Amino acid sequence: MCGIVGVVGGRDATPIIFDALRRLEYRGYDSAGIATLVDGRIERRRAAGKLDNLAAVLARAPLAGVTGIGHTRWATHGAPTENNAHPHGTPRVSVVHNGIIENFETLRRELEQAGHVFVTETDSETVAQLVDFHLARGLSPREAAFATLRRLEGAYALAMIFAGHDNLLIGARHGAPLVVGYGENEMFLGSDSLALAPLTRRIAYLDDGDWVMVTPDGAEFFDASGERVERAVRTTALIAGSVGKDGYRHFMDKELHEHPVVIGQTLQRLIDPATRRVMLPDLPFDLAGLPRAAITACGSAFYAGLIGRYWLEGMAGLPVDIDVASELRYRDPPLTPGGLGLLISQSGETADTLAALRGMRARGQHILSVLNVEQSTMARESDVVLGTVAGPEISVASTKAFTAQLSVLACLTIAIGRARGTLTAAQEQDLVAELLDLPSRANEVFDQAPAIREMAAVVAEARDVLYLGRGSSFPVAMEGALKLKEVSYIHAEAYAAGEMKHGPISLIDSTVPIVATLPSGRLFEKTLSNLQEARARGGRLLVFTDTEGEARLRGLAEIVVALPTVSEFTAPVIQTIPVQMLAYEVALLKGTDVDQPRNLAKSVTVE
Repeated sequence: MCGIVGVVGGRDATPIIFDALRRLEYRGYDSAGIATLVDGRIERRRAAGKLDNLAAVLARAPLAGVTGIGHTRWATHGAPTENNAHPHGTPRVSVVHNGIIENFETLRRELEQAGHVFVTETDSETVAQLVDFHLARGLSPREAAFATLRRLEGAYALAMIFAGHDNLLIGARHGAPLVVGYGENEMFLGSDSLALAPLTRRIAYLDDGDWVMVTPDGAEFFDASGERVERAVRTTALIAGSVGKDGYRHFMDKELHEHPVVIGQTLQRLIDPATRRVMLPDLPFDLAGLPRAAITACGSAFYAGLIGRYWLEGMAGLPVDIDVASELRYRDPPLTPGGLGLLISQSGETADTLAALRGMRARGQHILSVLNVEQSTMARESDVVLGTVAGPEISVASTKAFTAQLSVLACLTIAIGRARGTLTAAQEQDLVAELLDLPSRANEVFDQAPAIREMAAVVAEARDVLYLGRGSSFPVAMEGALKLKEVSYIHAEAYAAGEMKHGPISLIDSTVPIVATLPSGRLFEKTLSNLQEARARGGRLLVFTDTEGEARLRGLAEIVVALPTVSEFTAPVIQTIPVQMLAYEVALLKGTDVDQPRNLAKSVTVE
């Protein structure tokens, strides 16, 4: 969600902050702003809409100063207007905030009674007004910030600058990420290390509840009680060049084409190609003794978890429960002691998934997380992290992270099956061989781009689209429907193919395209029967199958896309790529903002 950047040092702050905000666009936002210290006083520039609007404001009214903060806002409290854009503040202090202050109404009433005048609709302005209240009482910036933090309830990452203090930033985090970057005679704050990638690779992560005083010479960390603490400085793997489009029209297009290499890189970390065995890191628990697994995630990661459930139950014999994280944390289910809590997240900062992790740990679960950011909060709170080697994913709509997550879950399934005795050594080698073949098979999918564009032309004219799949193809259909909604704004719903006659069939007519994922195999005939029922009612069938299933579908389906024929085990990985490509091609035809769809944020760090 909202992006935060802070700079203190010897160079002009505004260009540094603006470039960093560009790197945070992937998080999703609807307004932006920068505040700096100019001759000891605070000056701000803000704009609704995209960063180009802020650039125009800065061109008309440049902003000097070597200390400053910047923000891209994803609106929660208050409309996405210039007035509600961050930074917020008073002549004494300016603040940027990611998160939600849950007790802001109580604080606002107290401050209004004390004579403070609020000028925005946001919860975030309450932080600035409360800091100002303490500064007016004669407290120092350090004292005023600490006194304010002790009153805040909810989730937040904060960065502050203070009039008359040209070499000081104060940051804080509670439930939302914030990092400190170490430069040469300059220091930085950022929502994540990607924002700071061209500036420094030396990063310190604030623990939950921490706050920090940053000067050009370094950082001083404190915990929630105000006690001085040490936080390790780590070297990140991110480099500035890793976030370019490399000639592709959109980041989403680039990231779609990175599926083969991402799958290969992720598998390379977990498989010994010489022995064709899965090699997990040392685990602090016994895979063979796991009584049950509970999977949780949000969005596309949840659909990856659904596919993982099919694999873990069907191949490893491990009973699996699965919930979206936003429901698991409130459903409060009983969990078998010593079970496996399996969490999936691209960012490792998703608020609901993080809360579910903590709830699972409290219920005696071993915690294994599948993450793309291995320096994230979830990584630090997990027993084991299995990393997806997907690199930065800039497009808000997740693509390559999904197949990387499936690659990890496939390897985990094989390892658990081997430990539980449901897979023999020979079976493991056969399955690993299928996985190692995936990058080349994934690359072949792009040969079908013309047929997918033909399919997109049909879908782009529709108001509603029905996606169907059976077995592990059902979550692929769900992923396809989600992607279409996200980037093209067309309503789409996914159903298990066998459920079509239990309601959705009433929607079918010639105006509702039906997108089906139908690989050859044991479920082909039953799903084909469902499609014939849809065709009999005027449905326009658009089918992703494979070379074996193509002949059976010619004449029945309006458009057939023949993907490489692979095993039932690896088919979901291959099928995912074209349903994502379809969404992208439809978005191009609709003329939407592909990389930054309206109302969406990349990493949902608040409830």
